[in-house]
Amino acid sequence: MKNDFRIPLMSVSKVYPAYVAKAERKNRTKAEVDQLICWLTGYSQSQLDKQLKKDINFESFFAEAPALHPNSARICGVICGVRVEDIEDPTVQLARRLDKIIDELAKGKTLEKIMRQ
Repeated sequence: MKNDFRIPLMSVSKVYPAYVAKAERKNRTKAEVDQLICWLTGYSQSQLDKQLKKDINFESFFAEAPALHPNSARICGVICGVRVEDIEDPTVQLARRLDKIIDELAKGKTLEKIMRQ
């Protein structure tokens, strides 16, 4: 996919406000965004807050994640015109999975469905 090479180097703390804004425009909350990020990565809320303050890039953010949720592999579908499950670069795939679950939140899916429970 065009420009995928930039995703691992993008700052999570710069993208995070866009996730929150997208959710809030659809009457969802920052707390729900945080819950999904913590679910995906295994970070606690305080760990997530520290990572956001460190201005860390996606590559480091996912590399330092305590434990990716086993159900995260079940996040599939199309985001930005590409099937998430077909993305070869693991960091880009995880970033797009995060994009996908934030998108699902904004579209009104329940947290249980988003978390593939």
